[in-house]
Amino acid sequence: MSCATPALPPSLFTNGSLSSPQNVSMTSLNNLVKVSDSGGFKWRLVIAYDGTKFAGWQYQESPPTIQSMLEKALIHITKLERKELHLVGAGRTDAGVHAWGQVAHFVTPSNYTSLDSFHAALNGLLPKDIRVREMSAAVPEFHARFSASSKIYRYQIYNDTFMDPFQRHWAFHCAYKLNASKMQEAANLFVGKHDFSAFANATREDGMPDPLKTISRFDIIQMGSLLQLEVEGSGFLYRQVRNMVALLIQIGKEALDSDIVPMILETKDRTELAKYTTLPAPPHGLCLVSIKYKEDHLNLPLDCPVTSFGRHHTITRCKLPFY
Repeated sequence: MSCATPALPPSLFTNGSLSSPQNVSMTSLNNLVKVSDSGGFKWRLVIAYDGTKFAGWQYQESPPTIQSMLEKALIHITKLERKELHLVGAGRTDAGVHAWGQVAHFVTPSNYTSLDSFHAALNGLLPKDIRVREMSAAVPEFHARFSASSKIYRYQIYNDTFMDPFQRHWAFHCAYKLNASKMQEAANLFVGKHDFSAFANATREDGMPDPLKTISRFDIIQMGSLLQLEVEGSGFLYRQVRNMVALLIQIGKEALDSDIVPMILETKDRTELAKYTTLPAPPHGLCLVSIKYKEDHLNLPLDCPVTSFGRHHTITRCKLPFY
């Protein structure tokens, strides 16, 4: 990989919008880059997004996806080609699915001595429904997808006679009264290591994924009319979470007993689940909350810039002369 110096953020930010480039000297901007003769430098991003208007994470030119919008902003800042950035996301969320803790990594041929301006530029170029929460350097061993030890997803159900209009984009409305205790009883039966073939839709580009997954917890949390179904696992098959939720909703309606869970798991057959619930739970209720990683893969490399969590705006007070 060549060591061409990447372009720097076109400007710093004032009040959430781009300020004019002349506000920052070229000397101070150039000081943010440190060219190295070694290989590329890897960077880790923690990303939040409202997936309502996007066709999922995975790159495609049209309609827009989270990855395509992020790459567009990174290309603008670094002046690198898409294939040079090697942007990889931890989870390929579907259209309409949200995230609070999506993780991605990308590479650049040169190091940065400060990440605050890069971070600010990135959020300034992204649409308002996508935000980078954190930016840090990463060791070469880190991989957003393969270094993950577990993922946490949350599905929200608004369980009342009418839908709260403020929840309509982030929770599925169910007007049937759900029995949360029955749902928890059934959710507990998913915990452990199982073959989840019966809960997976046809895969996209993963070839033949390993159907054996470990669920460490599956909690049903009631908060008034809002039900939160939070599941943590070593990994999930395509639409597995939404299919599990769909079955739990039927159990919550008391249309099925909880013992249906091990029976369907045992068949390892998706058509068996379709006898009881034909469609996955709608995507807008699902959110990728966080991803846990192998601790040694989260170590920071030597001589790296300080992690950026964003920065607050400050007001310079006018000092009046003393009379």
